[in-house]
Amino acid sequence: MGADVRTDGGRVWDDGLIARRARKDGGGSVREEAEGAPFPAGPFDAGPFEGVPFEAGLFDGGRTGGRGEWWDGGGAGGMRAYAAPGTAPEEEALRQRLGALRELVGLSRTRLDGEVLAEAGRILDEVTARGRLSRACTTVAVAGATGSGKSMLFNTLAGVQLSETGLRRPTTSLPVACVWETEWDSGADGLLERMGVPPRARRRVQPRDPALRGLVLIDLPDHDSAAPGHREQVDRMLRLVDAVVWVTDPEKYADAVLHERYLRPLAGHAEVTFVVLNQVDRLPGDAVDTVMDDLRRLLDEDGMALGEHGEPGATVLAMSALTGQGVGELRDCLGELASSRRAAALRLSADVDGVVARLRPVYVADTPQGPAGLTERAREEFEDRLACAVGAWAAGQTAERLWLRHAERACGTPWARLLRRYETRRGRGETAAAPAVPGAGTGTGPGAASGSTDGRGNGEGGRGSAVPERAAVARPVLAQAVRELAEEASAGLPQPWARSVRDAAWRGALGLPEALEDAIASAEDDGDEARPPRPRWWAVVACAQWLMLAVQLIGLHLLVDLIAGGPGWGGVLLPVALLTGGALGGPLLAGCCRIAARGPARAYGLEEERGLRRLATGWGQAWVLEPVAAELLRYREVREQYVIAAGGTDRA
Repeated sequence: MGADVRTDGGRVWDDGLIARRARKDGGGSVREEAEGAPFPAGPFDAGPFEGVPFEAGLFDGGRTGGRGEWWDGGGAGGMRAYAAPGTAPEEEALRQRLGALRELVGLSRTRLDGEVLAEAGRILDEVTARGRLSRACTTVAVAGATGSGKSMLFNTLAGVQLSETGLRRPTTSLPVACVWETEWDSGADGLLERMGVPPRARRRVQPRDPALRGLVLIDLPDHDSAAPGHREQVDRMLRLVDAVVWVTDPEKYADAVLHERYLRPLAGHAEVTFVVLNQVDRLPGDAVDTVMDDLRRLLDEDGMALGEHGEPGATVLAMSALTGQGVGELRDCLGELASSRRAAALRLSADVDGVVARLRPVYVADTPQGPAGLTERAREEFEDRLACAVGAWAAGQTAERLWLRHAERACGTPWARLLRRYETRRGRGETAAAPAVPGAGTGTGPGAASGSTDGRGNGEGGRGSAVPERAAVARPVLAQAVRELAEEASAGLPQPWARSVRDAAWRGALGLPEALEDAIASAEDDGDEARPPRPRWWAVVACAQWLMLAVQLIGLHLLVDLIAGGPGWGGVLLPVALLTGGALGGPLLAGCCRIAARGPARAYGLEEERGLRRLATGWGQAWVLEPVAAELLRYREVREQYVIAAGGTDRA
């Protein structure tokens, strides 16, 4: 006799032949859940469970009422993963990948568009929600097109008629769930509430086969239904279940909607996918193999791996829910999946694979050599261009010429000094007699720092005769330096991260010219602006020049005395020799000093150039190089997390 079930409306129906056949295959009796109430108490609900619990795994962070957890959001900084002893290697790998994906999203949130990370965030939310629910239950959806016989297959697997069947299309308007009870309250309520299965559509059966314990089978509406909301409901639940049984028939197994909308996008979920060709009793015996081969060909074109010859992949079966042919094989496959408790981990691992594959263009650039980053050559070229922008080389040349001029003054002949002083005074007189020029003498006019200045505002013959204008940074040269650095540092990076590196460089360059000008002005104000250092040999040469002048004067005195009829000491030769020697010795000594001063002058100029270069490099490093290096470091951290999230298979 069939099992009698009383529905909410009081109607009693007999499942008849289908129930009797199903019970022979391992089905059992059924209990209906009342609206708004939990499952009725069973024989194992009278007290605490005293049996041996399931082996702890990644999902079993702790059990309350038989519930296992992946993750526990116990910290404000993220979610904490529990991995108990005995965790399966694949579950431990999934835990690491999920942690890396969460870190990846956190590091990228301020660098990438929110739409790019939306799917990854959704997957992490699904992990959080699924991890807080029971691992003892495996949710399997039975999906298919209108008239494929999925509701009949659902009833056959359950052993009783739970889902309505008939000729009216669509027949299934709400999802119907059948729960094979476990040895304790497995927490199926939470799973079904998350999926939106109403309490009145939930049923429980006592499994004859222990392998089916914890199986939650859900009959979905038709994915091609014309009724409003059915397709959206199917799409939503397909994202939540652990596995899917796709039911098709000889007429619709090649339906484009099935393959393009569902099987092809879900090709990565092959290990938790069952593709069932139903109604094979309508085909001649020799046509079943032909249709099955064609179905396998279509699945292969969809990119879905087939679980044949011991390899992981989708299970493809031929059966007839009406006659029971092949139903036992499907039941065995579902029992093996439910008892292993691997379905949720496999499903989430496939979800992570999918989202990582779609994020690959954002984190991996398909270049032969990969990103070069901020190389030493790029740093040196940037520093060279920055030194050119602040005029370091020109400042060194100016300092060198200034040192040579001071050396010439200190070591030149007294006659040359007298002539230079006379020219300086005459130049000042001409400037004073000329019409007044706006800005003259204030350092703001065009010639404020030109004329007879020595590069620091010191006149040829005096001190501080003109006020130097504010040092200006060559902004085009600086912009070129930043542009070249940004382009080289971002070469080989994915487009979003290359843009982030370039933005970091240009943000720092916005205020860099003004900062450099202020720093140079401050350094000039704090430095010794009077004169370059005076070596001791300058004083010795100056004394020698005065000695040469004295020799000239003595010779001139003796020669005049001789001409005037004086005693003529030494005759004519001595005065002429003294006068000639003094006149030639002074310029000769000054020329030798000019040659000797070139080395120290060059060293002084190089020191000035290096000082200005160090100043510019320090500001350039703080404003441009360090932000660029920080962005590259963030990308390197994100890239490492992406490799972990990808399972360590993407090392490009």
